[in-house]
Amino acid sequence: MKPIVLVVAGHVTRDAVPALCAELETLLSGPGAPPVPDGAPPAPPGPVECDVGGVDRPGLALVEAVARLALIARRSGRQLVLRRVGPELQGLLDLVGLADVVGLGEPGGAGEPREQGEAGKPEGVTEVRVPGA
Repeated sequence: MKPIVLVVAGHVTRDAVPALCAELETLLSGPGAPPVPDGAPPAPPGPVECDVGGVDRPGLALVEAVARLALIARRSGRQLVLRRVGPELQGLLDLVGLADVVGLGEPGGAGEPREQGEAGKPEGVTEVRVPGA
């Protein structure tokens, strides 16, 4: 199954957290999931990648969002993997113990090249930028 990428940018407030969660739930249950032929086992789900590199002033509202997004991903049989985690967010995740719960990595970063589509985005990735988040 192809990964889902959720891009979070701007200043995340507590008011934005439910919208982020609803967006991820929509992506996970949306029409982008490939149909499974009769009798065939479903493909193992891929990760949910969350790009937090564009977040301004990471704080506890972002930590809450990460915790809730990780729970939603886990309930769907996936793991939340954070991309472009800055040192401030890394420190907060370490402090509250979430660094052990979510994947901290750079999927698609310099270490793991991906095939590029026509628009220069990785192929098969659903990318959502949450405005005002």
